[in-house]
Amino acid sequence: MSIKSRDKEFRTPKTTYIDFKHIEMDRVLTMLFPRLKYDGYASRFSRGRILDVDDFLNEFLDRGEWFDGFGDHKEVCRKWIETDLLDLVNRGKANQAVAAPRPLHGNTYKFRNVKHTRDYGAAEQIYWLLFYARRGKGQAARDALKRFFFTGYDFHTDKYDANLNVDVETQAILRLDHQVTQDTKSSDEPTRFQPLCIGQADIMADDLLRLLAYEPYIPRSVLVDYLKTLMAFHLALYHLKLLHMLPKLVKQRSGNDLCSMKECPIKSGLDNALEGCPYRISIIVDMADVNNPHMSELARKSTDRLYRQIPVFVQANFIIKKLDEMADNLRLQGKMPLPSYGFFSVNDLLSLLKPEHQQNRETYFSARLSRMVEDSGSNGEELDPEIREVLSIDLDDFDKFIEILMAYRGKYHRQYITECLDSLLLKNKENGLLAQSRTKGSPRRFVLGSKLLEVLLQVAVLAYEEGRFVTRELRVEDLLGFLRNRYGLYIDRLPEDGQHIKANNCSIVDRRALRLNLEAFKRRLREIGFYQDLSDAYVTQKISPRYAIERGQGAMLDGEPRK
Repeated sequence: MSIKSRDKEFRTPKTTYIDFKHIEMDRVLTMLFPRLKYDGYASRFSRGRILDVDDFLNEFLDRGEWFDGFGDHKEVCRKWIETDLLDLVNRGKANQAVAAPRPLHGNTYKFRNVKHTRDYGAAEQIYWLLFYARRGKGQAARDALKRFFFTGYDFHTDKYDANLNVDVETQAILRLDHQVTQDTKSSDEPTRFQPLCIGQADIMADDLLRLLAYEPYIPRSVLVDYLKTLMAFHLALYHLKLLHMLPKLVKQRSGNDLCSMKECPIKSGLDNALEGCPYRISIIVDMADVNNPHMSELARKSTDRLYRQIPVFVQANFIIKKLDEMADNLRLQGKMPLPSYGFFSVNDLLSLLKPEHQQNRETYFSARLSRMVEDSGSNGEELDPEIREVLSIDLDDFDKFIEILMAYRGKYHRQYITECLDSLLLKNKENGLLAQSRTKGSPRRFVLGSKLLEVLLQVAVLAYEEGRFVTRELRVEDLLGFLRNRYGLYIDRLPEDGQHIKANNCSIVDRRALRLNLEAFKRRLREIGFYQDLSDAYVTQKISPRYAIERGQGAMLDGEPRK
């Protein structure tokens, strides 16, 4: 059976802007740049042909006044461009192609090859998370990102300072900027929808501001990698929470009053950020000690519990999507007025599941179901057995319609959502939160990579004093509490959320595994240079900042220039 495209439509920005596919963060950052530049709008420009490595190489070789001596080392220059300057698809293969220059400066999006820089809505998701983040931090984060990525760029003249003191890779990319004529802001009005979890947006904005406080102290390319890692981490956390949150909202047929802009209890401060959140998720993290297999099993079960939410999320998202189509139909008939804010929110759509709207639901979805059945039996074909089975079940037409969609599209979306989450969790990478062996069908488990831990440590050691961020020392137990209460990462204990074994009911085997996991965590801290225990005295076991920012040196939260 072939389902008509309208019936199988799944993506709706009212739950998430992301079209679930494999996502590369270099391309996400590239596509975020024009949205930062044009305040949420995409860019519009055309190029006659797709740029390749030779185009960039020839530009360097032809500009002797800028790149003196490059012509004497053509192959070395080519390797440098391929390795350090360009984001390539199918790297090293016969069909290798340039996606865009590495996202070291905001204007690199001008050189993108559109075909190879699809971000599947991830840049939009990041931008609107920051747009709606509360207490002014979202605006501050967007301003700080714009200032950092468009360093030395004049938005009025579309020129940059050629004498800008930046790393050689960024300087090389900036020298190419004269090639591209001024691009324009897209005329298409962007869709603006408040995130379902506004608290996660707050935490993301606060974390980005904290990382950008290190701008004078960390090499630009390193800080860009930090930002990519942090954005991927927050996108993953947000969508893991959606897997847990959306099915519950559908089940209760209404939104949660605590999830509004005014009532959301999540705080973006360092202490107990997630306290009071009704949809808090808990992630048991393995520190990858090969001598601690029970910890790996606990992390595997934690991963499996969240990934098993995917099918019910797919069903819940289909329900929201189809109710949105029904609401638009009722609006056109004059039976349902458009709210004052100009669109039907998820809460408005969920209200259509209540008994008072049953007649409208049955009328609308009876017609949709009839068309679907008619299309499946057209051209003399027999009615599909799966449709026949669903039709024989004692369900109303709306539920039958959703069940048929799940029968034919559920597996498809589950596969791509799994692939998308794997990519956002940076599976099997040092800056990721997920591991899985190469063996087909092997289980996934949450594992905290060293580079991701390093990024989170840079955030954790910052305190906010007198309008500025400054670094501080941190006890190990405070760091563990920070990871647990801000991100839901459990390393030395089990969650007390009713979904895992409660901490006070741990078995002896569990306690031993958690103790060994803590020791592995401390070893990892030593390896990346943040932790020294000078003696057995507990008070000397502290996390020390790698880059010290003292009082009077940090960046102002409101974006004032640094001293």
